[in-house]
Amino acid sequence: MQHLLDTTHLGRAQALRILDVAEDMADTQSREIKKLPTLRGKTVVNLFFEDSTRTRISFEAAAKRLSADVINFSAKGSSVSKGESLQDTAQTLQAMGADAVVIRHQASGAPRTLATSGWITAGVVNAGDGTHEHPTQALLDAFTIRKRVFGADSRGRDLDGIRVTIVGDILHSRVARSNVWLLRTLGAEVTLVGPPTLIPQDVSAWPATVEYDLDAAIAAGPDALMMLRIQLERMTAAYFPTEREYSRAWGLDAARLAALPADSIVMHPGPMNRGLEISADAADSPRSTVLEQVTNGVSVRMAVLYLLLAGERDGKEDAR
Repeated sequence: MQHLLDTTHLGRAQALRILDVAEDMADTQSREIKKLPTLRGKTVVNLFFEDSTRTRISFEAAAKRLSADVINFSAKGSSVSKGESLQDTAQTLQAMGADAVVIRHQASGAPRTLATSGWITAGVVNAGDGTHEHPTQALLDAFTIRKRVFGADSRGRDLDGIRVTIVGDILHSRVARSNVWLLRTLGAEVTLVGPPTLIPQDVSAWPATVEYDLDAAIAAGPDALMMLRIQLERMTAAYFPTEREYSRAWGLDAARLAALPADSIVMHPGPMNRGLEISADAADSPRSTVLEQVTNGVSVRMAVLYLLLAGERDGKEDAR
């Protein structure tokens, strides 16, 4: 694997390979000594132009557990905030000998630009770009669903026939975009739910069904219900009347939680707005996979870095 830039172009075999390697990585994390020598001597740079403590720490933990050296680069207070371009930053990282660059950027397409520019030879992992994609989040979500559904028999399994409903701010969510394409590639049936103002105009091109009534979507009996964070920081207009109104129509409260089938799981990529898109009852219930998603995120990101850096990257297997 040369780069991981999105899930739109990630094939089924590649996706299953990442998930199966993540199973191996998860097995190592139950040992007393969690660290592996696999990437000793490799340098991973976390290049974050946008704040995200959870994602950065997850990638840092993944790299360190594989014995890689980690450099954390934050745009705030750096030369970037003084006007340095992405090209200049990339060439500086190249001169430092970076083997992999994990990039989070507020501009959609920045990771692809970095990967295809010729500025660096390092492998590039997209840790979230604008309102485009967040592939490792989708992979850890798929890993979590697979584990909950199949348990110890999950290795090698796809998600054929599994019904996943994604609820909330679809318009601004890179998590939703990445999940739609990956889950469909793995055979799942995806339904998107939210107010019409938070559904993208081009959604007809997505391999998903659109529903505006959350209660109707719950009545259909999804295997997994994924609640998305309302991204107030990315909203430049009033997409719904009030937070209270949104919570009443599209929030997961105790009554809606009780209406879910007994074996349905509740997911959230975090951080959660408790009381807005998800109630404390739902967030803390045994059905909730929120903390499992965090744990699984480290295993999945270990798998991605392993596949990116173990052995020579020859460019023939590009998970674009």
